[in-house]
Amino acid sequence: MTTDYSKLIDAETRAFIERTNAYYPPDTIDYTITQQREIYDRMCREFFAGYPQGMTAQDSAIETPTHAIPIRIYRPATPDASAMVLYFHGGGFILGGLESHDDVCAELCARTGYEVVSVDYRLVPEHIHPAAFNDAMGAFEWAASTYSQPILLCGDSAGGNLAAAVAHHTRGHARAPIGQVLIYPGLGGDVTKGSYVTHADAPMLTMRDLLFYKDIRTGGADVSNDVSYMPMRDPDFSSLPATVIITAECDPLSSDGEAYRDRVRAAGGKAFSREETGLVHGYLRARHTVERARTSFTRIVDAVKALGKGEWPY
Repeated sequence: MTTDYSKLIDAETRAFIERTNAYYPPDTIDYTITQQREIYDRMCREFFAGYPQGMTAQDSAIETPTHAIPIRIYRPATPDASAMVLYFHGGGFILGGLESHDDVCAELCARTGYEVVSVDYRLVPEHIHPAAFNDAMGAFEWAASTYSQPILLCGDSAGGNLAAAVAHHTRGHARAPIGQVLIYPGLGGDVTKGSYVTHADAPMLTMRDLLFYKDIRTGGADVSNDVSYMPMRDPDFSSLPATVIITAECDPLSSDGEAYRDRVRAAGGKAFSREETGLVHGYLRARHTVERARTSFTRIVDAVKALGKGEWPY
């Protein structure tokens, strides 16, 4: 199915797409993993927006029996101890780290007043599934034993997948998260319908990209029913934390937001989803140049702030 993006995407967003493509070409998945990471890291540096005034960030590590998980702890000038945020970055499980989403986490921290901990989970293909999930769970257990305030999960794209997987696996935990904010996540929805079809060739992310990420993440193993791999495969959606999902209209993953929201609600939980008109996957980097993205980032900040205080304004 062909979608006319000239009508859906405004001039500001088109300029963002062109700028992104100048550093990160659409055919980047055809390069070697090393080259892909170099291209992605360079692109992230070009979009780096700096830190808000008064922000501090400290690098540390979570020690596990087998390895250390690098983390970056962001502290605001005026702290609010209502909650702390565990943030999992995007990048298709093969790209990104503490630097790629550094300014996003800093701004989220400054604007909510919550401490934010960014988790540098292990990447594929060096560490196939469930390594990233295990690191995400390790980070949660560390936060549960380190912080007295409630824990809020947040992540974009692949990181949204990890945040949701942690939410599903920590039900019943004494320090179970009080909420999750998922930003254009891939949750394992039905690829034969919805946005997977209408936006299969969307700018910034295509079905071809998603198939590449899917195959390389598993190392060829069949994990199709593994909830830690795709949270939508969970037969039980009860007792999940309050959930806010923000998706981009021009993104094959967009339908996952509504599908996941409906599963949470059907199980008696609180869930809200919003599809951002005319935006594309990865628009967090456009939050200072595209009005739609700026507005959406404010919605994300407000959601994190509200859920951290135990509020449900939806």
